[in-house]
Amino acid sequence: MFDLTAKVAVVTGGTGALGAAFVRGLAQAGAHVAILARRAEPLAALTAELQAVGKQALGIAADVLDKAQLHAAAEQIIAHFGRVDILVNAAGGNQPQATVTPNERTFFDLPAEALTHVLNLNWLGSVLAAQVFGQYMAAQGSGAIINISSMAAFTPLTRVVAYASAKAALNNFTQWLAVYMAREHSPNIRVNAIAPGFFLGEQNRFLLIDPESGALTERGQQIIAHTPMARFGTPEDLIGTLIWLASDAARFVTGVVVPVDGGFSAYSGV
Repeated sequence: MFDLTAKVAVVTGGTGALGAAFVRGLAQAGAHVAILARRAEPLAALTAELQAVGKQALGIAADVLDKAQLHAAAEQIIAHFGRVDILVNAAGGNQPQATVTPNERTFFDLPAEALTHVLNLNWLGSVLAAQVFGQYMAAQGSGAIINISSMAAFTPLTRVVAYASAKAALNNFTQWLAVYMAREHSPNIRVNAIAPGFFLGEQNRFLLIDPESGALTERGQQIIAHTPMARFGTPEDLIGTLIWLASDAARFVTGVVVPVDGGFSAYSGV
């Protein structure tokens, strides 16, 4: 039921910390993987890594906020693999300029350009990719779209106003698109999301780890204190949920957002 042999998976943001883990996990489960990313060098390296161990991988430079680039990527993927079965919208993230920081940047100082960039990257990029690749799924009558949300979507986290808002919008879009695809095109097209808990990455490390001492910041300590498993997640912690949602094992699952958070969402703090 969890076998993805010969399924064609597209991963946006495929060279990021989470995206690269998704690419490797899907390939290990048997999928042919198309990797979409903006940076050429890590894209070429990851593609070569998979090909070197006999996996079917295609690396394509594309920006999820450029629909023309997405269409061009889709045409290349169809020409190479013949179909699209799985879309993982892993492109996303935050940036310091859109983040409230004590004694440096208040909510009132956040520039519109930074807020717009974070909203677009996390929400609009997933919408555009779903439009482009979802059309192929609609034509073939089957497919699985998996969005990458966040625990910030459920209860907004302090400081990351644009990121939390964008992920909340992505949850809503996940449910909307699940209904639309099942009712308007095929009940065999499923749309779900994964909401990771707290993972250390380049985009949030400055909030969680003190760069000089390497110790947890106050915010990092609060997160660990409210995570029953008492650790940050690793990208590999998400692979099982990803494979489940992408495979026939989840054939009656659509419109849900699955937390993978070490118990953070279950803990009241008491």
